[in-house]
Amino acid sequence: MNKLQKLFSHKRNDLLSLFFTAGYPHLEDTGSIILESQKQGIDFLEVGMPYSDPLADGPVIQQSSTVAIANGMTIEKLFAQLQSIKGEVEIPMVLMGYLNPVLQYGTEKFLENAASCGVSGLILPDLPVKEYVEEYKPLLKKYNMSFIFLITPQTNPERIRMIDDNSDAFIYVVSSAATTGKQSAFGQEQQAYFQRISEMGLKNRLIAGFGIHNEQTLQQAWKSLHGAICGSAFLKKLAAQKNVAEAVHLLRHDLAID
Repeated sequence: MNKLQKLFSHKRNDLLSLFFTAGYPHLEDTGSIILESQKQGIDFLEVGMPYSDPLADGPVIQQSSTVAIANGMTIEKLFAQLQSIKGEVEIPMVLMGYLNPVLQYGTEKFLENAASCGVSGLILPDLPVKEYVEEYKPLLKKYNMSFIFLITPQTNPERIRMIDDNSDAFIYVVSSAATTGKQSAFGQEQQAYFQRISEMGLKNRLIAGFGIHNEQTLQQAWKSLHGAICGSAFLKKLAAQKNVAEAVHLLRHDLAID
């Protein structure tokens, strides 16, 4: 059982995760963001590996990737940063990125190094479910890492159940088919979608993402699902504040969880 699975075994609801792009806004911010988020009670973290063509991401996250790459962030650098704070990190970490850089790095080498840094899970939105099951699932099991799939309002029930059958941590419930950072509030259609997924009786935790930025959107996600991930709003705070501690504190204030 990895750290992510252990978290879900004792905390069922009102989970909060933050997404940030490694190497943003400054190259060496990664460790301080992780440790400060842990200190301020965040349940788990989604660490973005910057990529030049992030298809699922909105303008805020795309810009953070551009800046991080310009800062010199690489997968190798990220692993070095994670390794340097490994002994201090207690909360689960999930890496989010895209398949091509992982293939270029070497899939098994990537998973081995990620696991050695304390990473519990991996999100690769452009990896098809069938390919994951046939080629990647045994490797992730070997390194005790969970793979997280995304679903949208357009994902059919048969595919959702197949994803649930091949997952062992959580399912990332994308609030809409749009890219990240676009939602001002969740309307009735999105709330009905959250409720519909909740009522399917799936075995994995359901964590909402895309559009979580204030008390209203967080509470709407928590009402039907087990947790939420806040990304673009957190990146904006990191860019605007003088230090990481203030950015996390102000985001918690916006979400009304202080």
